[in-house]
Amino acid sequence: MIRSWMTCLIVLSFCVSISLAADAPPTATTAAAATESKAQRDARMKWWRDARFGMFIHWGLYAIPAGEWKGQEIPRIGEWIQNYAHIPRSEYGQLAQHFNPVKFDAKQWVGIAKDAGMKYIVITSKHHDGFALWDSKVSDYDIMATPFKRDILKELTDACRDQGIRLCFYHSIMDWHHDDAQGARDPNYDNRKGEANPNWARYREEYLKPQLKELLTNYGEIGVLWFDGEWVPDWTEEQGKELEAYCRSIQPKLIVNNRVGKARNSMKGMNKYADAAGDFGTPEQEVPPTGFPGVDWESCMTMNDTWGFKKNDHNWKSEEKLIRTLIETASKGGNFLLNVGPTAEGEIPQPSVERLAAMGRWMKTNGDAIYGTTASPFASEMAWGRATQKPGKLYLHVLNWPAEGKIVVPIGNKVARAYLLTDASAGLESSAGEADVSVSVPAEMPDRNATVVVLEIDGPPQVIAPPKTGG
Repeated sequence: MIRSWMTCLIVLSFCVSISLAADAPPTATTAAAATESKAQRDARMKWWRDARFGMFIHWGLYAIPAGEWKGQEIPRIGEWIQNYAHIPRSEYGQLAQHFNPVKFDAKQWVGIAKDAGMKYIVITSKHHDGFALWDSKVSDYDIMATPFKRDILKELTDACRDQGIRLCFYHSIMDWHHDDAQGARDPNYDNRKGEANPNWARYREEYLKPQLKELLTNYGEIGVLWFDGEWVPDWTEEQGKELEAYCRSIQPKLIVNNRVGKARNSMKGMNKYADAAGDFGTPEQEVPPTGFPGVDWESCMTMNDTWGFKKNDHNWKSEEKLIRTLIETASKGGNFLLNVGPTAEGEIPQPSVERLAAMGRWMKTNGDAIYGTTASPFASEMAWGRATQKPGKLYLHVLNWPAEGKIVVPIGNKVARAYLLTDASAGLESSAGEADVSVSVPAEMPDRNATVVVLEIDGPPQVIAPPKTGG
């Protein structure tokens, strides 16, 4: 009986120590990060705020089944196939023996992004399945265990440096392969409400952090660490703040998204965002109705219905839809992170390439109305479309061409000059009314995707609100 009680005490003591470690308070590094001044933060965030447009890449072993398992199409998104098809780790892990993307060309991928007008790339260094796209000394479950045996991230690092693109890494906090993380729940990995894994602290300290250290040490300056998978019960907001501080202790200029903590990407709780971990919010597959004034944010979105390659997903958004979504996002003060899901052979699907090329053609002549702009001064969308601004300039993104040949803008500023962004030498006539400015435009819409009219004005836009009606 005494031996039994002693055993219980030992087990209880161990569990308490693990629990305390899992919810350890922020370290002194966190406190140091909190002392960052507004000017310092603005300087750190500047390139990202100016960029406005980036490429998301979801790529890993899940590109091999491409949405099917043993002849059956698995519903929902492709990169979650291990969870949705309840594939045992031992069976899913065998895909590594067949991952040989011989058509992968880092220079080509980066060139596609650059030609599209994108300024940064975020690639899945490790998704929820735990497979690493780099040569990791912490794990054997990585790209070097495949027939390919080439460090994907190293090649992308070199290509991004050569072409002037910022490289960023997506990294999953949860891990379906590791015994001390969700791998212990094999084959039902996505346990959102179950008990925390008693070995989670060991996973965090001996696996998650060491792999992040590799990413932040071996690939030069990284623009963003884009975390995901924070919803598991093992993870806490305090752990997120501590991890953010740890990563910034290695790279002080690093930008980190809000999913490092528990402030999920939804529209909920963003009013509490200032106290949460991370630098920017991450709404997914949507552009928030009014943006998040005063908060940095980025909408991530697919071109079809899935993130990872799924061969039967042909529900592609049109080039017009994608261009207009980019405009909508910028007009609300956010960034647009648009996804591609390469094939198992290493190719970006042709429908994605075609749409990105179309966006690039538009951005080549209209990029000034996106890069480095701030949100529209207008509280809602105008009848003609949306707006962005820079000091002394108001960009009118005309989506609905006026049949009467005039665009009405509710501002009281004097307009020094009005013109089409694609032809600054040819001015447009403008006239000031009591509560607006009218700009005469050509009879036909020059660009059916979106035509940008520029107003050069004196000072910040003086918005004239419409008179209130009703009792």
